[in-house]
Amino acid sequence: MASYSEIITSMRTVFHTGKTKTYQWRKQQLNSLVRFLDENKDKLSEALNKDLKKPKMESIVFEIDYCKNDLVETLNNLDEWMKPEKVKKGLMNMMDKAYIKREPFGVALIIGAWNYPIQITLLPLVGALAAGNCAIVKPSEVAPATAAVLGDLLPKYMDNECIKVINGGVTETTALLAERFDYIFYTGSTTVGRIVMQAATKYLTPVCLELGGKSPVFVDRNCDLGAVANRILWGKTCNSGQICIAPDYVMCQKDVQDELVTKLKESIAMFYPDGVEKSADYSRIVNERHFQRLKKLVDGSKNIAIRGPSDEKDNLMGPTVVTDVTPDDITMQDEIFGPILPIMPVKDARAAVDYINSREKPLAMYVFSNDKDTVANFADNTSSGSLCVNDVLMQAGLSTLPFGGVGNSGTGNYHGKFTFETFSHRRSVLQKELKMESVNSLRYPPFTDKKLNIITWVSAKKLRKSGLMTIFPYFIFGTIIAVVIKAVGLEKILSSFK
Repeated sequence: MASYSEIITSMRTVFHTGKTKTYQWRKQQLNSLVRFLDENKDKLSEALNKDLKKPKMESIVFEIDYCKNDLVETLNNLDEWMKPEKVKKGLMNMMDKAYIKREPFGVALIIGAWNYPIQITLLPLVGALAAGNCAIVKPSEVAPATAAVLGDLLPKYMDNECIKVINGGVTETTALLAERFDYIFYTGSTTVGRIVMQAATKYLTPVCLELGGKSPVFVDRNCDLGAVANRILWGKTCNSGQICIAPDYVMCQKDVQDELVTKLKESIAMFYPDGVEKSADYSRIVNERHFQRLKKLVDGSKNIAIRGPSDEKDNLMGPTVVTDVTPDDITMQDEIFGPILPIMPVKDARAAVDYINSREKPLAMYVFSNDKDTVANFADNTSSGSLCVNDVLMQAGLSTLPFGGVGNSGTGNYHGKFTFETFSHRRSVLQKELKMESVNSLRYPPFTDKKLNIITWVSAKKLRKSGLMTIFPYFIFGTIIAVVIKAVGLEKILSSFK
């Protein structure tokens, strides 16, 4: 096998031929990716089940069809997205062409994650190809069955001069990061995100980092707690809570906590009537290391209101709820990334906002409330990658909303057109004619006060006025016209044009 340096050099050489920039090539690769998903749906589902015991419904809805729908949207709109974007022009440029041309960066590196190893690996690839880039895809080794399917089958569908799948672990990823790429897209932990960003600084390579954090939930006392419990539990048990935007912890008033726990017990019984152990609809923790990490959180917690079943041999950890949590508790230190839900009583919504603002900015935030002022308080006085009101996770399913973090939870965003934009360089273009040189001479030396006055008048921008002042100039102009017509006579004015 050729070295990584040789592979990247070869891909960059192909990129510079302009092959990937054509609409035809982009469309062909995207259609091939659709075929890959359609023709290997069963193999992909089996691999996801092997890696995470992921239920078929979650595999189809959140992984395979999720990617396919994004592909369809991209194919339906690609020709429009590729068109130059015309921009507004001032008086000085009225005769010129001015537009934004979206161009591919070159060779991109996409480092996938293990929790959604199809979606998180292929969704960025959709945007990279749509934008006309070559791409090296590095699936996560923590989901080995899925990585193997991607490595074995994806190359059979794609242009292998421009798209490569490279499998391996930390050694291979480290070696790839030592190479020069034109764009790096990484999904994973904040710790590794810092490593990726540090590697990118060597060549000032632009990056998109989709990280995580502790995504808070606030539950107001004016809610239907049965519906709240269902939605929080669904978000916390999808993929066994191994989701970067899973509800990490709940804040509510003390009396709400007690009733919410009761409702959560009812929700668990409704979702898994025979217990999660016997349910085909409950995923497992990805491996022993992560299971032991989560077990340590449970063992270090004091007030366990709901203790889910646990089986080390099967990496099974059931939904677990910890109550009366304080900021110093073990479950409140780092992102949980599992089916453990701490509930921290707070005085009121203001206290919840203050607590959120005392920590790193999260990837997602959830507010359950029927009070508009409470919702506005969180929307206006906190910061997060996304905010979802009266539900969880669902904001990530709307492709017209950008998905991404802020601060410690990441930089950049994607989904739908935003992925295309992420992998596109917006190039500014101003195109003039070699005419009207007498006008252009105003900017040439020797400079005079007359030239200065003309240029400042032509280029000056004026503040937009509001209210009645916006129609005042038209009123004055209309008055002048009316006076002229009255003084001269309408017939004389019209006859002068004959």
